[in-house]
Amino acid sequence: MSDELIGRLRGAVAGPVLARGDEGFAEELSGFNLAVTHSPDVVVGLTSEDEAVAVVRAAAETGTPVRVLATVHGVPNPIQDGIVVTTSRLKGVTVDPDTKIAHINAGSVWADVIGVAAPHGLAPIAGASDVVGCIGYTLGGGLGPLARTYGFSSDWARSFRVVTAGGPVTANATENADLFWALRGGKGGFGIVTSMDFELAELSTLYGGSVFFDAEHIAPVLSTWTEWTKTLPESANSSVVILRLPPLEFIPAPLRGKTVLSVRFAYVGDVAEGKQLFQPIRDAGTTLIDAVGEMPASDIPLIHNDPKAPTPSWDRGMMLNELDADFVAAFLGAAGPEQQIPLIAVEIRHLGGATERDVPGGSAVGGRGGACTLTLIGVPDPSLFEKVLPATVDELLAPLRPWISAQNTPNFAGGFTVPGSFEASWPVETFARLAEIRAAYDPDTLFPFGPRQEN
Repeated sequence: MSDELIGRLRGAVAGPVLARGDEGFAEELSGFNLAVTHSPDVVVGLTSEDEAVAVVRAAAETGTPVRVLATVHGVPNPIQDGIVVTTSRLKGVTVDPDTKIAHINAGSVWADVIGVAAPHGLAPIAGASDVVGCIGYTLGGGLGPLARTYGFSSDWARSFRVVTAGGPVTANATENADLFWALRGGKGGFGIVTSMDFELAELSTLYGGSVFFDAEHIAPVLSTWTEWTKTLPESANSSVVILRLPPLEFIPAPLRGKTVLSVRFAYVGDVAEGKQLFQPIRDAGTTLIDAVGEMPASDIPLIHNDPKAPTPSWDRGMMLNELDADFVAAFLGAAGPEQQIPLIAVEIRHLGGATERDVPGGSAVGGRGGACTLTLIGVPDPSLFEKVLPATVDELLAPLRPWISAQNTPNFAGGFTVPGSFEASWPVETFARLAEIRAAYDPDTLFPFGPRQEN
């Protein structure tokens, strides 16, 4: 990259503009996944939409690719060239309690939105973790703890501001409607999204949390859960995860050093009804910890209680067509407590309900037909990421193939590292239309997107 271009960027941006080798370069690019080291030609810390416009204009004139990073939860492949813009300085959330619309700037995480919305009795339909960036998560669809009741997070997006290759535009149901369709689930390759308007749900409390069972109860509880999910109304949401936990002090004593099953639950409705609905799970085995009860909506992130601190991470996700007794047997044979595998978590999320229904006008969301998601998370040891974990997961999944769906959803696709996973993240017709819209708004591929070149 020329010194002239770097100088031009520095003259246009108030935030840091750092070339490879500059002090602070690595820190500016660091995100949640510490196993990934990005090394583009230059990283630009945006502080405004006008700066994004200037960067895109300079990039377009020089044919330099541009990629976007926020919290970097879902970018497992190193970026090695071009310009990376970081949006972490584009903070800010405002809520209009009358319209129930949150205006969310690109650097915001879900905790920022939850904190502003909760005093008004409102809540975002967000992800399991409140430290994930709102924009990137929503662009990929987003399946959170309330998905069966409220749908994909992108279903609640009402408008986007996007700096495209041709300049800044608004995309909503009436302006640039094709781009709006694509941004609700199409993930990347359209430009730099600088903000979005997001409708909030009227929700102040719910009945939810998680319970934990020791290894001896995993098989009967999982069998009960599988049949129980078939009876649940849309107002009930649940997931299960087998956790292989290390003997570390920060882990609650009853779970420390054990292989356990956690059943998560979130019921939107009367507390007594939620308690009654969840009783079959409590009756299925002796609990180590029972943390299911009435909770404020602002505590929804505690249901999964995902790690908040950056860590090396490796995962692979997919969708399942159905769950039945044969699946449970095959699953336990591959990932049950007797198996010695380097996976810290193997999770199944129950879908259906509102996730199956598209929004008025349609959207680019992939995976509406999936019955469940299946996610496998490796132990945080980067020495295992290249060969050991992929081989382990390939072997584990082999007996589960009859239940694995041909479709997926991009936020669960593990960065499209598996051949064919990029195309499988959307229905065929949706994938083709997304390619057409990317070509229309970015004819010179200024914003690369796809396997090993995520935006």
